[in-house]
Amino acid sequence: MTLNYAHRGASGYFPENTLIAFEKAIEMGCDAIETDVQMTRDGELVLIHDELVDRTTDGVGLVKNFSLKGLRELDAGTWHGSSPSLQHIPTAEELIILAKSQSININFELKTGIVIYPEIERKIIELIYKYNMQENVLLSSFNHYSMVECKSIDKSVKAGLLYEAGLYKPSQYCKLAGCDAIHPNFYSVNEDIIHEAKKDGIWVNSYTVNNEEKMKQLLDYGIDGIITNYPDRLRSIIG
Repeated sequence: MTLNYAHRGASGYFPENTLIAFEKAIEMGCDAIETDVQMTRDGELVLIHDELVDRTTDGVGLVKNFSLKGLRELDAGTWHGSSPSLQHIPTAEELIILAKSQSININFELKTGIVIYPEIERKIIELIYKYNMQENVLLSSFNHYSMVECKSIDKSVKAGLLYEAGLYKPSQYCKLAGCDAIHPNFYSVNEDIIHEAKKDGIWVNSYTVNNEEKMKQLLDYGIDGIITNYPDRLRSIIG
């Protein structure tokens, strides 16, 4: 079965990485939420894609320089124009609570590359265990060292390697890193890569797939997961 991952929630319709985007994605029939994790000055795990708050809030500056309290005072919805009310930057814990209540999986992408967040791997793993969600959470990152670190903390944690390049034998590379999944951009994956990964016991979850014809093609290839801004479109195709 191919999993329907809502990319930053139903971000094609609502402000990305907000509770309303997550809630609407669940209403649209997603199987999982894909979201981005960064860390505040006081060590709290928050869900925002950019290292800067400038694009998706009414604030200015680096996430790492804000306290959680200061970050929560920002409006994360008005910029999009679709939110009926003020939206705050959620915490990872809030999403875990929501996902657990709705029996939804989560893909946390750790954004520890441009800004290196010490201990972010340990903090997210501890949070997953706090809510007994280890079977329902997949971690991923473009920083593959971060995923290796997650595996060194807990081998049972599910870890995926994000990439854009045309990697040679990516599933073998994934096994070398001791990880469980590859997360290629949709233009970096083909039928051979998916079939080879299945032989190697590696999952393939591709991002960000918004075109319905591409969705159908990847489904025909037997891909494990599709990450999309439009989970309703993918749900209508999967059935």
